[in-house]
Amino acid sequence: MNSTHEDFMKQALREAMKAYEADEVPVGAVVVIENRIIGRGYNQIEMLNDSTAHAEIIALTAAFNYLGAKYLPDATLYVTIEPCTMCCGALYWSKMGAVVYGASDPKNGGLSLHGKLLHPRTSVTAGVMEEDCAKIMKEFFAGKRK
Repeated sequence: MNSTHEDFMKQALREAMKAYEADEVPVGAVVVIENRIIGRGYNQIEMLNDSTAHAEIIALTAAFNYLGAKYLPDATLYVTIEPCTMCCGALYWSKMGAVVYGASDPKNGGLSLHGKLLHPRTSVTAGVMEEDCAKIMKEFFAGKRK
């Protein structure tokens, strides 16, 4: 069975919920090759006391470890929010085949701020389940402002 972008974004949203429940900024990511998830991650910045512990970085590390490889040209990263500049750099060096993200982040998104920071062969798809991805962020920050 071939899964769709929405199927994998739902998995990324499940990861984002783990972050939300841990009182972390709710971003989730999964890395997929041949219709199979090989890496998962959610923001763990507070938990690990590490400003680089973004969902994308954790998912990439899991995928590298799973494959025993340092490049992912045949993989797709699904992430709930547009990757930041740091994560775009990591995706560049991983030679990620494709990036699919939900909601844009005009304030912190690496692609919004700087254009295409990814590897020249990396394809980008934006806006997959955008409303659902934005909603979890809005709810999280609304709760913080109370």
